[in-house]
Amino acid sequence: MNRWQATLAVYFAPRVLIVILLGFSAGLPLALSTSTLSLWMADKGVDISTIGLFALVGLPYTLKFLWAPVIDAWQIPFLCRWLGRRRGWLIATQLGLIVAIVLLGWLDPKTATYWVAAGAVMVAAASATQDIVIDAFRVESLPSEEQAAGMAGYVAAYRIALLFASAGVLALVAWLEMRGIASDDVWFYGYAVTAALIVIGIVAVLLAREPEIDAERPTEGGSFYRLLVTSVTAFTDFLTRPQAIAIMLFVLLFKFCDSMAGVFTGPFVITSGFDKLTYAGIVKGVGTIAVLAGGFAGGFLAKAVSMPKALWIAGILQMLSNLAFSWLALQGVDKTALTIAIVVENVAGGIGTVVFVAYLSALCSSPLHTATQFALLTALASVGRTVLSAYGGFIAEATGWFWFFAITAAAALPGLAVLAWLQARGHFRDLTGPR
Repeated sequence: MNRWQATLAVYFAPRVLIVILLGFSAGLPLALSTSTLSLWMADKGVDISTIGLFALVGLPYTLKFLWAPVIDAWQIPFLCRWLGRRRGWLIATQLGLIVAIVLLGWLDPKTATYWVAAGAVMVAAASATQDIVIDAFRVESLPSEEQAAGMAGYVAAYRIALLFASAGVLALVAWLEMRGIASDDVWFYGYAVTAALIVIGIVAVLLAREPEIDAERPTEGGSFYRLLVTSVTAFTDFLTRPQAIAIMLFVLLFKFCDSMAGVFTGPFVITSGFDKLTYAGIVKGVGTIAVLAGGFAGGFLAKAVSMPKALWIAGILQMLSNLAFSWLALQGVDKTALTIAIVVENVAGGIGTVVFVAYLSALCSSPLHTATQFALLTALASVGRTVLSAYGGFIAEATGWFWFFAITAAAALPGLAVLAWLQARGHFRDLTGPR
């Protein structure tokens, strides 16, 4: 079997297939507490200002690192004894998700707005907790040569599930209304069907094996003492490793150029004169396909070459792909040019995401702290998409779209500089061994 055949075969490894199924389970809840919920509220006549405030129910996804130590330190009674630490937590969160989704779908956004908000927070919190456990399970159960493939499959399944939980639920609701089902009931059925699909994740957990990696955890003291010890040691374990500050800086900066461009893709397309149908068809439709293709390409890349080389290729592709939008800004309202730019940017972004997450997974080498450290690293990586990108609108207004995207491309350079610094000091040799 040659190298490329081996690269393809890894996607059919049983452990990778389990992670792919878990990706589908992880992708279902997100839209139900965000975009799908907004459509439901608008359909029920809830005012726009209230719908806007509901963006806050997504805070658990940003703050999940705060309770990640609980997953590393504590066990779910009976479930963890029966299935193991990671699988026990997964089943618990998936059952909680089913209950929370059904409860949310049963409520009326018009007459029980506050209860709907509480239900949406429950869904988001359970979903974020499932993400924490899946990340830890994936890192601990997949060997290093399967990490990138696992993440590529995970992202693909996640995107497909996200599409079903948004466009799929909307289509189901419309079909049920055409069949004469009362408008007060159709959204409940849409949410209930989505909740039922979480069973796919439960089946994946039951078919999976508990990760063999384990470690002695603190047993002295009460449960809160063990939680405190786990939280503190998760930080100290990471911060005492060589080049810890540079690693965190790299995690912060690597996806910044891609994230900053992505935040403003929608405003750029709409203000450039493209209509909403074009936006939906090309940016969302074609873009989703391109991201999936990029994800699998990233999996191949990370399997075929060394970690630092994969990061260099992904980082340079992310940087150059932003220039496709600078080129688009010069073309005017041209659907072909928009399609080219979206495909280039999304393929590069998909490659970058999978390679980057494979790197983050390699950083989380201690089974004592996998959930906590991975949650912390992904929270740090998200700062570029949130805090650092918040001022991008002022830059775009001052420079125009052509120069704005050129600036976002240049924003990749600091991350690449830190990558060169880490590579020169043997960081990747210490991380993965020489290749």
